[in-house]
Amino acid sequence: MRKMLAAVSRVLSGASQKPASRVLIASRNFANDATFEIKKCDLHRLEEGPPVTTVLTREDGLKYYRMMQTVRRMELKADQLYKQKIIRGFCHLCDGQEACCVGLEAGINPTDHLITAYRAHGFTFTRGLSVREILAELTGRKGGCAKGKGGSMHMYAKNFYGGNGIVGAQGQIFEAYNMAALWKLPCIFICENNRYGMGTSVERAAASTDYYKRGDFIPGLRVDGMDILCVREATRFAAAYCRSGKGPILMELQTYRYHGHSMSDPGVSYRTREEIQEVRSKSDPIMLLKDRMVNSNLASVEELKEIDVEVRKEIEDAAQFATADPEPPLEELGYHIYSSDPPFEVRGANQWIKFKSVS
Repeated sequence: MRKMLAAVSRVLSGASQKPASRVLIASRNFANDATFEIKKCDLHRLEEGPPVTTVLTREDGLKYYRMMQTVRRMELKADQLYKQKIIRGFCHLCDGQEACCVGLEAGINPTDHLITAYRAHGFTFTRGLSVREILAELTGRKGGCAKGKGGSMHMYAKNFYGGNGIVGAQGQIFEAYNMAALWKLPCIFICENNRYGMGTSVERAAASTDYYKRGDFIPGLRVDGMDILCVREATRFAAAYCRSGKGPILMELQTYRYHGHSMSDPGVSYRTREEIQEVRSKSDPIMLLKDRMVNSNLASVEELKEIDVEVRKEIEDAAQFATADPEPPLEELGYHIYSSDPPFEVRGANQWIKFKSVS
């Protein structure tokens, strides 16, 4: 009897040494793909729009989940670093809008060109830059994607032309619509409608909130911007439309930002905490993708939790680099004004201060 108990004890102790989640994942057969119904887009000057069903592979689902979770955690870390006064100046966070940047990237090619406004961190990541380069740029360090001299609103990558620090800098939008339509340019105009222009709701600011119709003579789509699969399929549709030679198209992505307009905006003076919580509980883009994948046997809760742990570690490592990396030296203040010009002098705050500019 004692021998049998000892044997059972050894078996149980050996089993307990293995992480349960890993055993479950290793022994479980996941589906390779699943088909989902997605919300129908509202259309303007289009006879047909994107499909209302789409296939998500397990590989793509895991990739999208990791990317959205990375953007979310990166923005939350930026919030923390800003409150610690390690990040200074303006800082515009995009947590809540992750399906927009990740979904758009999933629907276009790396060789396509992307221009965005000042809420640019997520797009900078999906265009291929690392969290380390983005956080280091936010903290103004040499290892940042713009050598520490751009900050939150001026980040750049290959085929990505960075943000724009001027609110309403895209004010020439109707002239751009007109020229793009006249010349049939392969251009997708995108409105990330997060319901508020700084602190003013769209209902208070616009007589018509049908932004996807603002192109008038340009076809438009209104898309559920909280659903990454909706955004991906709408982007694929819009890209195919443009590539076929039909000219420009306009997409309105209906989304929501959890933070205020910028770090100086608490975000609850013009909207209620209950409103924010309702969106989080019913429409969060990461939660929606997670539920789909788990319910369709594309992934397990344990597997997604492992991704969460890996993402948190990546963010922490990047944050440590972003706070330890040195700032660019003062003598390099005038560097990188032009890409391939010979060195020249740049005047400083007065005529006696000169900086050398090197491409």
